[in-house]
Amino acid sequence: MLEKVTKGINKLVIRYHNGKNDVNCYLVKGDNGYTVMDTGINTNEAKDLWEDVFDSGIKIEKVILTHTHEDHIGQAKWFQQEKGVPVYIFELGLPEMEKRYVTGNREQLDQLIKDHGGTGFPAKDEEDFSIYDFQPDGLIKENERIKIGEDYYETIWTPGHAPDHFCFYNQEKKIMFTGDHVLKDISPVIGLWSGKESNILSEYYQSLERIKKYPSDLALPGHGDVFYNFSERVSQLKSRHDQRLQEVYESIHMEKKTAYQLCQEIYGNLNKRLLVAPFMAILTRLIYLEEAGKISREIIHGKVKFKTV
Repeated sequence: MLEKVTKGINKLVIRYHNGKNDVNCYLVKGDNGYTVMDTGINTNEAKDLWEDVFDSGIKIEKVILTHTHEDHIGQAKWFQQEKGVPVYIFELGLPEMEKRYVTGNREQLDQLIKDHGGTGFPAKDEEDFSIYDFQPDGLIKENERIKIGEDYYETIWTPGHAPDHFCFYNQEKKIMFTGDHVLKDISPVIGLWSGKESNILSEYYQSLERIKKYPSDLALPGHGDVFYNFSERVSQLKSRHDQRLQEVYESIHMEKKTAYQLCQEIYGNLNKRLLVAPFMAILTRLIYLEEAGKISREIIHGKVKFKTV
């Protein structure tokens, strides 16, 4: 059930969507019990896994979240209200929780996708906004030193994948909990999940530069395998985004296109649900290029189309 990562740190992998997706939760051993880093998605299977952890005699001291996306915060309310375990999030995460609980952002997301040529935001039958209906036991600030297990970690704000995303770094052991900011084999989705346009790819670039300054021997991501070539992986992610930006730029050099058209050309004709993440990747690149002055937009028949300047 638990996989040992290094001394005092274990990993629990929670799978969902019939095993097609997974999220890493970490248990860090301390004098007063374990600190849990992220809780996984809100499914009965995930809850059963955590029940097994408790039944094994492991004491959970507290829960800390890297960000408030549903696959990371999903069991936090259950930990707090059913198991009496305090939950800590970052200050920026509180308005994100409230926003999702009150509105779910569905209407704004649906309109954003339609404005850019798509058919709207797909329905998600399993979505449960009640997971956000609780008050955390404490709020963490940027550049704060907090105790995780037996060691102290620095909190590093890394927006891009999420506006409230933070990484945790231990300087003595050179360990970095990267959440979804840096993953070993895939590029994190940079998406406008609020339904409002902003240049979040620029924020992600800045976050990559910021975190690259922390020498790390062991990186613990929110998905996939742990990795050791942290600085190299950060450079790879930046290079990959640069290549994709050039690909998008060249695709609209001779013809005005919507983000949805570009998504289909580059990623293929995916079904509505699978298309959302690639669509967001394309749209955030277009916004980045637009703010850089390399492309411009035009509204044609109610749809936004982009073309090189």
